[in-house]
Amino acid sequence: MDLKQIHDLIKVVNKSNIGEISIEDKDGKVTIKQKEERVTVSSAPVYAAAPAPAPAPVAAAAPVSAAPVAAAATDNLVTIKSPMIGTFYRRAAPDKPLLAEEGTEVSQGKVVCIIEAMKLFNEIESEVKGTIVKVLVEDASPVEFDQPLFLVQPA
Repeated sequence: MDLKQIHDLIKVVNKSNIGEISIEDKDGKVTIKQKEERVTVSSAPVYAAAPAPAPAPVAAAAPVSAAPVAAAATDNLVTIKSPMIGTFYRRAAPDKPLLAEEGTEVSQGKVVCIIEAMKLFNEIESEVKGTIVKVLVEDASPVEFDQPLFLVQPA
């Protein structure tokens, strides 16, 4: 990849909402990342919207008690994450069966989904042997780098 192509790629990434892109060819690998911008959210509207302070502790108590239960249920699960930005597909082709669904037994190296990035279809393989417990992404939806795709109960 020459310098002109790299500059063009930087311009494309800056104009889009892509967070990171990696391209590898015979000459080497190039990774371009967007700068992270800090977003400050004013909390003034939240205080103005709350009419009485009494209901707030009741509302806060319910999620706090539910969070440890959810965390305990997923402690032993392994997450298969997206290695790239792209479009998530659960089938190799529209007329093919699902590659993986809840209850599917997977082994290390088994293809569980396809991610299309820049017109290339990349097979995503399981890194662990086990059973898929939950599919976290809808078919044909965009995914980000490191976004959880599946929860797997290791065997």
